[in-house]
Amino acid sequence: MKILNQRQIQQKIKRLAIEILENNYEESEIILVGINNRGYSFAQMLRAELNMISKIPIILTRLRLNPAAPLAGPIELELSVEELKEKTIIIVDDVANTGRTIFYAFKPIMQILPKKVEVAVLVDRKHKSFPIQVDYVGLSLATTLKEDIDVQILDVEEQAVFLN
Repeated sequence: MKILNQRQIQQKIKRLAIEILENNYEESEIILVGINNRGYSFAQMLRAELNMISKIPIILTRLRLNPAAPLAGPIELELSVEELKEKTIIIVDDVANTGRTIFYAFKPIMQILPKKVEVAVLVDRKHKSFPIQVDYVGLSLATTLKEDIDVQILDVEEQAVFLN
């Protein structure tokens, strides 16, 4: 079942960009850390929208980790962690399910002292097993544990989010 179409996704991105700007209007720069491929793509969309409505420099970087087994391999951040020191960081992913992926995304950031760390997701599910609070949410859903959220924003003719 389609729960968001391309127009609705674009509306969510605009609203999230405004919220991010409202909460960070005094910042000299904002760093968006996109998790893996879909989180990074969503971060690119947020950055494009933020660049249209603000003069604040938006730095975009990718964080790679294995969501199924976050400790099985390295958690790699494209920027050096030193570049995050004293900065406002927003971790971006497509879906927050149990919170595990976002929880482990904090690992490299914990090597330094950032100014602030926030979380933005397109879809937030209410099944948190980890102490993760999402600050910017496109759509919040209470689903069953058996249901799956499929975010299609990469290499598709029309972006959409499905509940399966």
